[in-house]
Amino acid sequence: MQDRSPQLSMELNRLLLLTSFLLHVEEGHASPTRLVCDSRLIQKYIGEAKDMEKKVGQCQALPALGCPAVLPLVNFSLQQWKCKSSESKRREILCDLALLVGAAAGARGQVTQECGATQLGQLYQHANSFLLLLQTFGWEAGPWEPGCSPHSVEQTHVTSIFLTYRKLVQGKLSFFFHNLAKDLCKPGQGGGREPHYGAR
Repeated sequence: MQDRSPQLSMELNRLLLLTSFLLHVEEGHASPTRLVCDSRLIQKYIGEAKDMEKKVGQCQALPALGCPAVLPLVNFSLQQWKCKSSESKRREILCDLALLVGAAAGARGQVTQECGATQLGQLYQHANSFLLLLQTFGWEAGPWEPGCSPHSVEQTHVTSIFLTYRKLVQGKLSFFFHNLAKDLCKPGQGGGREPHYGAR
């Protein structure tokens, strides 16, 4: 019994993270397999990313950031992406998300306008939830540590944070879940057509 305790604790932590992440999904109870196998969920998150990007663009007189946000460069070569292992993809996305979470947190401390601050708060929660979620998927021993150095760029426009997040969800994250679905889902349950990369 004692030997099973750490494993049980790990499973409970994983369930808590996933429950928190998908709490607002209305249809039934969520699970890691459902997130991967139900393509409607990733489309929902893409839609939410587009909605946040649109709303922040409508905020009046957003100030330039005095301390620039350090953002990941999330554009990628689809051919090179397909050649990477699932673990390499996961770690790359984790690095991108870690930068985005830090950028959103830093910008929130500089933006006092309610419209911009509200949208930054939502983006922070979404990006941090994905960050926690992807740490529950692992193909190599040992916990993930943010010791990577992804390609990055400094931006002073708040809207750039939302553009980067939307491109990450619509690009790397969408393809990552699509590829996982091929291995984890029952025939006809998930996968479907490959996501369209480059859509605006």
